Amino acid sequence: MLALRGVSTDRFDADAFVARVTTDPNRPCAVRQHEVLIAQPSEIAAGGFRGMLTPPHADGRVGPNALRLPPTLDYLAAGDILSIDPRCGSIKVLYRRSSDHNTLILTERCNNDCIMCCQPPKKAADSHLIAEALQAIKLADEGTRTLTISGGEPSLDLDGLLNVVRAARNYLPDTALHVLTNARAFRYLGNAQRLASLRHNDLMLGIPLNADLPELHDYIVQVKGAFDETVLGLMNLKRCGVRVEVRLLVQGANAHRLPETARFIARNLAFADHVAVMGLEMHGRARAHRELVWIDPLDYRDALADAVTFLAQRGISVSIYNTPLCVLDQRVWLYACRSISDWKREYPAVCAPCLQKRDCGGVFATSDDIISAGVRPIT
Repeated sequence: MLALRGVSTDRFDADAFVARVTTDPNRPCAVRQHEVLIAQPSEIAAGGFRGMLTPPHADGRVGPNALRLPPTLDYLAAGDILSIDPRCGSIKVLYRRSSDHNTLILTERCNNDCIMCCQPPKKAADSHLIAEALQAIKLADEGTRTLTISGGEPSLDLDGLLNVVRAARNYLPDTALHVLTNARAFRYLGNAQRLASLRHNDLMLGIPLNADLPELHDYIVQVKGAFDETVLGLMNLKRCGVRVEVRLLVQGANAHRLPETARFIARNLAFADHVAVMGLEMHGRARAHRELVWIDPLDYRDALADAVTFLAQRGISVSIYNTPLCVLDQRVWLYACRSISDWKREYPAVCAPCLQKRDCGGVFATSDDIISAGVRPIT
């Protein structure tokens, strides 16, 4: 989720920490050390909490060891999990109890350099993110339906990734875990075996394959040989019994290869547990490379429908992500999912009278004005 927000602070001097939100000042003493209490300044009297937060429009001045929340975080509720750095007065939302779209970022580093990356990689050391993720998993609600692990490339620190998967298995045994990775680390069979040996009961690895042509895939990720390593990683993972999802992110550079890529998957990767054909989030590097990567979904509408239908007819589980219904051929509506995270999904004003809005995935709020010319209400 990674929403970094500023907060005002008054003499709160402590190291950064991860804690769960509560609004109950009468929580058992044993759990208070792992929680932050949200309360009015006049009500902050209970001791033992890891920290104190006051609502954005609370009356009175916050006292020592308390932070005032900014209005952008007024949605916080009991069970949410935060990373707080009191020294600079910042809060990062790691997990929302009410959401089915929680993502824990293990690193912002990556060994690919994709031309359309919506979250361009950084080079700074950030091992603290794994520690944050481990703490968040321990504090998350056991009823959490799904949890995504992402990056950067989370397998760059394979031991750290394995520790996170192990923690999810132990603390959230009924939660589906989805790891987004380029799978290049799993070109080594031993790495795939280590992951499989954890025996997580509901684990899926989402792995991007950008084209059927090695040179085109390698161009998109800007790494020579990446195609071969990714395909080998897919095969090793499945050989070890790890479920895999092939992700095809459609953009200007590869849209013309949709039918051929579908055929490649059906011939060579038919073992895939799922295939996701995904629309582009025009943010980060994708926005900077707009002329190179942007293509209106209307321009590949027929090719997309043919590719998805081809895969489905061959018994391969397939879905369409990040694409509103109105720009899709109606024959593939049943494959379209509301995949955009709830915190960055929006519906333009033109969608107000749409009769299919409840079933439509909307568009990326982060893409701003770069959306399909075909977005319109279905009436």
